[in-house]
Amino acid sequence: MFNGNYPKLQLLNEIFIEKYPFMGSTINNGFTAFGKTWAVEVEELLAAMFATNQQLTKAVDGYVRFAMDVTRRQSRFDDACEYPQKSFNQVADEVYLNDEYMERYYLPGLLLSHMLWPHHYRQSRFFTATFLRDMEVMGAKEFVDAGVGTGFLSRLTLAACPDITGVGFDVSPASKKFAELQVANYKLLDRYQCKLLNLCTQPTKVETDWLISAEVLEHLEDPLSFLQRLRVILRPGGKGFITAALNAAEIDHIYLYRNPIEVQDQLIEAGFTIEQYQSIPAYKPRKINIPTPEVVAFIVT
Repeated sequence: MFNGNYPKLQLLNEIFIEKYPFMGSTINNGFTAFGKTWAVEVEELLAAMFATNQQLTKAVDGYVRFAMDVTRRQSRFDDACEYPQKSFNQVADEVYLNDEYMERYYLPGLLLSHMLWPHHYRQSRFFTATFLRDMEVMGAKEFVDAGVGTGFLSRLTLAACPDITGVGFDVSPASKKFAELQVANYKLLDRYQCKLLNLCTQPTKVETDWLISAEVLEHLEDPLSFLQRLRVILRPGGKGFITAALNAAEIDHIYLYRNPIEVQDQLIEAGFTIEQYQSIPAYKPRKINIPTPEVVAFIVT
């Protein structure tokens, strides 16, 4: 399958098979589904972020714990069809401000999920084929990423548009550090700033023609208010890429979206116009009347 062209991907495959055989088909499944383009992207990401075998092994350990935690929570959600009641402050203390948890499990797990979870990878391809293509064609000069997470989409944007500069915002010091590391490892940090800021409670005077906010809404108690702030950040005539997770019971998910229409309605109420959208399930429905996790991405103006 690899023919020696993807040494990091080969090592990743070996780690899964040897340490976590129940995930031993992960890499073969990805290669079968997405082919050489996927393999090249994973190889580049692994080489940039996990240069040594020890770093890659630790990242896989974090990813497996992250994925197993999601699986356990999703199983409980299948029974209750509700998220546990949590405030944003509770989640922040448990997750975003917990540097050890973020650095060991959450951030490496989330980063690898962008490539190893088919619905996450398909969403990034949708981003590249639509929103990012428009940025390139129209010669975009700057962008804002509201809720950078790992910095994955910021990095894709900076790499695709060599003249662009970007500003990212996040509430987590660990996310800020990780996003800056990713961008720096791709030698793009001279065109990027990442700032610690809670856009829900700390308004910013920053404006942009190109706005990114990926899977932030479900982490909030009042996502509509956040969307209204994003509407102020996006200049008239600008374009935004805004996504949300539906029926996905992760440790830091607070607001339960059950279908894409609920997200669409909030976007419209906040003042956005929907240009197009894509909704991607995580897997085929396992049981009748049990909602399936999915990600939905909207391109808005």
